[in-house]
Amino acid sequence: MRLNKYISETGICSRREADQWIAAGRVRVNGQPAELGTKVDAGDRVEVDGKPVGAPTKHVYLALNKPVGITCTTERHIAGNIVDFIRHRERIFPIGRLDKDSDGLILLTNNGDIVNEILRAEHGHEKEYVVTIDRPVSNEFLFGMAHGVDILDTRTQPCQVRLIGKNVFGIILTQGLNRQIRRMCAVFGVNVRRLQRVRIINIRLGDLKIGQWRDLTQDELRGLLPDREDW
Repeated sequence: MRLNKYISETGICSRREADQWIAAGRVRVNGQPAELGTKVDAGDRVEVDGKPVGAPTKHVYLALNKPVGITCTTERHIAGNIVDFIRHRERIFPIGRLDKDSDGLILLTNNGDIVNEILRAEHGHEKEYVVTIDRPVSNEFLFGMAHGVDILDTRTQPCQVRLIGKNVFGIILTQGLNRQIRRMCAVFGVNVRRLQRVRIINIRLGDLKIGQWRDLTQDELRGLLPDREDW
């Protein structure tokens, strides 16, 4: 296994950070300074800043139905942080964000290498939401939301919008501006009463109850980033 991958899989940093540590001379293998591209075998002793690094941890991939009031941060001093809420045995962190005032699907992992791949805007990955507002959904509102709204000094990308109920609509985004849906609704003088995320790419919330989490299946992982083979 390549050294940078070995270090990142222990959960202490990303593969890119591991490369930086190696280049800075902070890493040794069996007592010898490591180089970029170094490979390690079972039984090799790897040290960072003179401290031994344990064997790689098993990758964890979770789907959580986040309740309202939980904050998607790893900063433990923040009350209601998502890490303390889940209390998983591994050091995990959320992939992307879901507003504190929103509920629904959020993914978490201890594999830092995949986060940027999933979040990268040019990939156009879909995120689907069900939104309840404070007034009946009009055709004009749906048309305006679907064709782009001016917020945060930019125009939102066209998106898919559909009527679900009198005060409820569904929306599928491929971008992730800060509080995007709430800001878009506000342009039309509409207030959001509930915002629930129900899908990220191929991962669906399904019947997962609020506050519960589950491991992703191998089929879900293969669909999440089909070009990867190291799940």
